[in-house]
Amino acid sequence: MADTLEFNEIYQEVKGSMNDGRLRLSRQGVIFKNSKTGKVDNIQASELAEGVWRRVALGHGLKLLTKSGHVYKYDGFRESEFDKLSEFFRAHYRLELAEKDLCVKGWNWGTVRFGGQLLSFDIGEQPVFEIPLSNVSQCTTGKNEVTLEFHQNDDAEVSLMEVRFYVPPTQEDGVDPVEAFAQNVLSKADVIQATGDAICIFRELQCLTPRGRYDIRIYPTFLHLHGKTFDYKIPYTTVLRLFLLPHKDQRQMFFVISLDPPIKQGQTRYHFLILLFSKDEDISLTLNMNEEEVEKRFEGRLTKNMSGSLYEMVSRVMKALVNRKITVPGNFQGHSGAQCITCSYKASSGLLYPLERGFIYVHKPPVHIRFDEISFVNFARGTTTTRSFDFEIETKQGTQYTFSSIEREEYGKLFDFVNAKKLNIKNRGLKEGMKQSYDEYADSDEDQHDAYLERMKEEGKIREENANDSSDNSGEETDESFNPGEEDDDVAEEFDSNASASSSSGDGDSDRDEKKPAKKAKVVKDRKPRKKQVENKKGKDPNAPKRPMSAYMLWLNANRERIKSDHPGISITDLSKKAGELWKAMSKEKKEEWDRKAEDARRDYEKAMKEYGMGSKSESSRVEKSKKKKKKQEKQVKGKAEKKGSTSKSSSSTKSPAKNTNESFKSKEFVSSDESSSAESKKEDSEEEGVASLPPSSEDSASGSD
Repeated sequence: MADTLEFNEIYQEVKGSMNDGRLRLSRQGVIFKNSKTGKVDNIQASELAEGVWRRVALGHGLKLLTKSGHVYKYDGFRESEFDKLSEFFRAHYRLELAEKDLCVKGWNWGTVRFGGQLLSFDIGEQPVFEIPLSNVSQCTTGKNEVTLEFHQNDDAEVSLMEVRFYVPPTQEDGVDPVEAFAQNVLSKADVIQATGDAICIFRELQCLTPRGRYDIRIYPTFLHLHGKTFDYKIPYTTVLRLFLLPHKDQRQMFFVISLDPPIKQGQTRYHFLILLFSKDEDISLTLNMNEEEVEKRFEGRLTKNMSGSLYEMVSRVMKALVNRKITVPGNFQGHSGAQCITCSYKASSGLLYPLERGFIYVHKPPVHIRFDEISFVNFARGTTTTRSFDFEIETKQGTQYTFSSIEREEYGKLFDFVNAKKLNIKNRGLKEGMKQSYDEYADSDEDQHDAYLERMKEEGKIREENANDSSDNSGEETDESFNPGEEDDDVAEEFDSNASASSSSGDGDSDRDEKKPAKKAKVVKDRKPRKKQVENKKGKDPNAPKRPMSAYMLWLNANRERIKSDHPGISITDLSKKAGELWKAMSKEKKEEWDRKAEDARRDYEKAMKEYGMGSKSESSRVEKSKKKKKKQEKQVKGKAEKKGSTSKSSSSTKSPAKNTNESFKSKEFVSSDESSSAESKKEDSEEEGVASLPPSSEDSASGSD
């Protein structure tokens, strides 16, 4: 039998974390060396009281209990090593290595057993879990309930912080099972005990978080909050920062204590302890120490007898005991003269204090943000009204805090403060207009200049003006809308049994003559001028003056080649994007130069439009006279052709009533002249206002019916 056994890659469980190392068993005892820290744990053989072999997550484990009540756990063994260990324990330690399996049923109802420094929760004879009582930091009781809180383990990524036990009531008189449970825990737990007298006591202080009135007892190593319902013991080592903040009404003061880890009550965590004091409340304080002890411990920071404002006394004592500086607001001063800004965070209203190295918001919930945590800040438009704005802070971890409903008057002061602290501002373009009204900077969170949007706005204004100018001369044409089928009018006429103007010939049948072709010709003439009116309305006169460009487009045309030369091979989309960035970065003075050019071009355009309107009216009257004269001449030619055709084809034509004699006999020359002049006659009719609604003349009906 070997005198020693060595095992590599064994894990020791300490406060919930697994530390790997090397385990050695010898005649003298058990030695474990931590691979990470080099720390050595030595258990004498004479101290061993029990050894347990059990299956765990990492294979199999060994639990050793000492006579003093300490428990040591080692995991990472293989199942085949049980026989070797069992024989070694029997030979050298005179102990039987017992095998015990954990209960894995998942039940939450069982029996609690206290053995030495260990609390074991068992179901039947099998343990479910064990808690070393030395890890318990606090034990609180309620109605049929006991809560155990544990010390935080900085080495573990995840730590168990709290366990609650429900203790059913019993019928035994004089014995409270809840108190008995708590006493068993406290007798072995590492709980902060209020031994000795307090240095000083502050009575009935108003506390905002946790809410209520508490007596604060100051002890050398911890702070004791005693209320009607809850008690809190706060070690000074958990205090991170102290803040003394004046209220906006200048009559009250906030004293804020930042804690890590926070104090807990059920599921609620309080990272900040906030006390509210009145400036008018004074106190005379006597420390429960003699003058020599006070001088030796606090080195002149405190004296045995002190008097002054209550908030000054509390902050002075805390500063001396915690040995941390008290943070007060810096040189920031808001619009109303206060050192804070009224705003809302989430659903509650509170006060935001800009400090020298961060922001703090009180009080519900309290928030402290350091400048080195901030990625950028943003001034955003208010969601409900334009008389307020939102101040957004995004941290480097991606957390966003939005402080809303800040008065518009606070914008300039807050912007100057943020700018002086050199924080990144998302909508930086506002720095030129800090004194402008909120409506002007509300839309400043746009990332890029939208050149297309600016151009569309300019063209929309010009179209609006043109529409107003032409509305006086448009008459009833503005009522024209979508007319389905007009695009196919020429095709439809070929199959229209009543249409005669475009498909007439000398061989037309008598059936068509009997269906009142004149009426149908009127319908066709009524529809076609409308088509021409719509086309003329939609068409663009090439002689009309061109619309003026916006300031941005004038600048872009003048600098397009320069941008191309600075960025060879740049695409059209990238060029537009780059131009937008350059335009956005341009100073206000340079933009004003192009604004003046755009205004000059606009005035020139308006002047040209007036001249164009006067010239177009005179030109249209002259064209109208010439077309009327031409039409009259064409009608005379048509009349002569009709007479000539009637004499040459009188024998072959079908008879018709005397009223329609001239309509029945037409020569081929007349038909060709009619077709050649049909397009011109349509165009003339479209330009004469109201022609479509008038009945056709006798000459028109004679020439257009067949």
